[in-house]
Amino acid sequence: MSTFNAGQFLALDRIRKPGGGLTLGIELPLDNDWSPEREEQRVAEGRPFGVPDLAHYPELVRQVDRSGFAAVWMRDVPVFDPNNFGDAGSVYDPFVNLGFLAGITKNVALGTAAVVLPLRHPMMVAKAAASVDRLSGGRLILGVASGDRPVEYPLLGLDFESRGEAFQSAVAYLRDAWKNDGLPIGDGRIEPNLELLPKPLQPQIPMVIAGQGRQSPDWIAANMQGRFVYPNGLERLSLQAREWTTARKSLGLPRGAFISAFHLDLADDPGEQPTPRRFGARTGRKAFFEHLSALEEAGVDHLALLLRPSRRPLDEVIDELARDVIPAFKAQSPATNAAAE
Repeated sequence: MSTFNAGQFLALDRIRKPGGGLTLGIELPLDNDWSPEREEQRVAEGRPFGVPDLAHYPELVRQVDRSGFAAVWMRDVPVFDPNNFGDAGSVYDPFVNLGFLAGITKNVALGTAAVVLPLRHPMMVAKAAASVDRLSGGRLILGVASGDRPVEYPLLGLDFESRGEAFQSAVAYLRDAWKNDGLPIGDGRIEPNLELLPKPLQPQIPMVIAGQGRQSPDWIAANMQGRFVYPNGLERLSLQAREWTTARKSLGLPRGAFISAFHLDLADDPGEQPTPRRFGARTGRKAFFEHLSALEEAGVDHLALLLRPSRRPLDEVIDELARDVIPAFKAQSPATNAAAE
């Protein structure tokens, strides 16, 4: 078994470059049901809007894993709410899905964006996360959140308004449970004769917050190893990245990772100019590469691509990104990035 230096967050090293720069990941589900053609097919099949077609999911994940992408990300949507949200997310339970992905991938970091901590007992989250970390060879990035869907809380007999306090308590519990000095049993007490197995393979499983978790910026900087923010304009993302970096530096902590997302419809024509859409754009490869370079300059470490709007077959899109974007991007420094030809 490998030996690790204490304090390392090894999975984060899969999504960030040592000298700075941008890496790319894929956000699940791997379907393209938000394209006009696939929307027509969904209606013909009688599938509700927001429920993805997962028929080709395993083979596409394997393609992503061998194609140079840095991570695969999944959401946590316990209940499909077609009236208020209309999006089933990644469908599968995140920890069952992570176990499956640990078995069919070798290279990508496995990330959640994000597990809604107050909906689960933290002891079970700690055990499930440590199990995934072991089974995947230390590739787990645990994205966490307090949740933004009020309907989920009363279904479990939980109070939606106190989710911020529950979130903070859960984070503390996870850190304690992953140590080797007993198990938390409430009120700050540790039972030394109890131990949660397995322990994570990483010395520390990195936690990344999606949104704010109803926490202060200072608390986030002190307790999280990364931020996953909603897609935003370059100016807003640059400001958020600077705030994150400054807050971590003021605490004497390493920068961690600053992450965002993009809804991509990659056009056949590499020269097609962007047509903006919510959270992303339809664009050709050259303009998309320029956008990635601008994100890198803004301080974004990692970008998770959602391909659901894609009009092209997803295996073609993944192949083009792997062949013409990722290698060219890796070959450039932040100061010399040029559009991919």
